[in-house]
Amino acid sequence: MDVTALNGTSTPTQTTSAKNAAETQDRFLKLLVAQMNNQDPLNPMDNAQVTSQMAQIQQVTSLSTLDTSIKQLGSQLGQMQALQSISLVGREVSVPGNKLQVTDGVAEASYELDGAAQSVKLEILGPAGNVIDTQQLGAQSSGRQAFTWNAGKLAADGSEVQYRITATNGTKAVTSTLYAHDKVDAVYSEGGTLKLNLARLGPVDYTAVSSVN
Repeated sequence: MDVTALNGTSTPTQTTSAKNAAETQDRFLKLLVAQMNNQDPLNPMDNAQVTSQMAQIQQVTSLSTLDTSIKQLGSQLGQMQALQSISLVGREVSVPGNKLQVTDGVAEASYELDGAAQSVKLEILGPAGNVIDTQQLGAQSSGRQAFTWNAGKLAADGSEVQYRITATNGTKAVTSTLYAHDKVDAVYSEGGTLKLNLARLGPVDYTAVSSVN
């Protein structure tokens, strides 16, 4: 992994940008001097006009420098993100999804409620999308909630099922976001985007991770 931008060493892009900025300033000053040398003595340039032109070139130079700085910062953040993501290998993470895997007779997942709910219902769906189990989870507050489903004889160990949450507050539905839990097998970059390869769910964007369990 290229960590040049992290150790303070100048990159070819930095050198080129600095050179271009210096050349722009040099050309402007030469043009300004030539303009002043050839101006009409009876109608000299206004000081305000000169000041305005100098301010404009300074602004252009500053914007060029700012653009370079932002690109460098983005590169550094990307490299730091890549370094941090390596520590996720072997860890379990939560990503948007509704799939559950039965392990040792149980399956775990989580969801997030947009508001408080007086009633929350969990439904487990079989491979054909049919409901194979229903549980009433009662009243719950807004925010992240976790649950453990005991499969019993409803699903074989190692099998995969799906779930859905129906939450209401009185007669009003409460929106929920479902999360699936899975283990990170590998981290890689694809098209400039950092990705994680999950054991069951396959590739997901690094930004899709909502929590590390």
